[in-house]
Amino acid sequence: MTDKEALRQRILADAQMDTLAIRAGHSPSEEGEHSEPIFMTSSYVFESAAQAAARFSGDEEGNVYSRYTNPTVRIFEQRIAAMEGGEAAVATSSGMAAILSTCMSLLKAGDHVVCSRNVFGTTTNLFLKYLCKFGLEVTFVDLTDMANWEQAIQPNTRLLFCETPSNPICEVADLSALSALAKKNDCIFVVDNCFCTPALQKPLEFGADLIIHSATKYLDGQGRCVGGCVVGANHYIDQIVGFLRTCGPTMSPFNAWVFLKGLETLRLRMDAHSSNTMALAEWLEQQPAIEKVYYCGLDSHPGKALASKQQRGYGGVMSFQVRGDRAAAWRFIDATCLCSLTANLGDVKTTIIHPATTTHSRLTQQQRIEASITDNLIRVAVGLEDINDLKADMQRGLGAI
Repeated sequence: MTDKEALRQRILADAQMDTLAIRAGHSPSEEGEHSEPIFMTSSYVFESAAQAAARFSGDEEGNVYSRYTNPTVRIFEQRIAAMEGGEAAVATSSGMAAILSTCMSLLKAGDHVVCSRNVFGTTTNLFLKYLCKFGLEVTFVDLTDMANWEQAIQPNTRLLFCETPSNPICEVADLSALSALAKKNDCIFVVDNCFCTPALQKPLEFGADLIIHSATKYLDGQGRCVGGCVVGANHYIDQIVGFLRTCGPTMSPFNAWVFLKGLETLRLRMDAHSSNTMALAEWLEQQPAIEKVYYCGLDSHPGKALASKQQRGYGGVMSFQVRGDRAAAWRFIDATCLCSLTANLGDVKTTIIHPATTTHSRLTQQQRIEASITDNLIRVAVGLEDINDLKADMQRGLGAI
């Protein structure tokens, strides 16, 4: 490393997030590339048998096999870790793979997890349908009820898991209180930060141990690739890397490169998403055909004060109940023309979905009731289109009710 590069690394150590989003993790190679390169290779050539042995044993740092070491993926890992304020990160093939890898590497049969009730439907399914098969016990609780969390703690509880704001009704967890509860009971505190990203919220600053991301969403920002990551302290990340080394739910180099390009504009996009969503939520709240709007930036939302304390913006996801039943919700959705009817979120294009019959359809009716996933609920991930055009599209939906 040259003296100038060493100075650059010291400067980056104290840089602000916007600078880290563009510069962290990448040092130009001998080729002098300005943009991060894509290393599309499955394996690496060693200089000698001794070096190969040292790399495989871990005595020498360096690339071994792209299932768990790749330069492009490593740049993404270092950059997202820097942006979240974590010691390290590990990239995975999807957001769900990030959750699975965390649980499989840090938990064992007989351990107990306390998870907030309002999480992505597939996360619930992962715990109840698959991880429970291997002897993991799970209790679901109300995200905002600290007494509920405390009552759920058992002698074998090892991990607390939550999304905040939650999917899809934007409930807000008290991160500091949950961190204190986790530390008191020697538990790992894991936060899914998908809705906010480090541009709007940094859970590690409030005591979280690990952060989960579906990079598919806002980290990409344009709906191009699938991926995930886990951010946190080295002693946790090292164990998760060991799981990836053996089991292989790995991020591809190309996807990592796409996510790197997404990170460069992350704060700008998240601010724009937040602005558009607030305007649309306030407008929808005034419409007679709307029963209730869920968005943590609204004064009517019970989590507004807490969100204002923990977040520098309220994000791009909102949901609302139309007056009527499932048929009314479907008519609203089908009448929109600009909104993309897709389950993904975090795109520059506004997306709309009916959670009860799609993203949360594998939950039982009772589970949906407990999570406030009603038949008349619609989720909208607000994109970056002109706000007046979006209001006009929502008006088409309202007219169909």
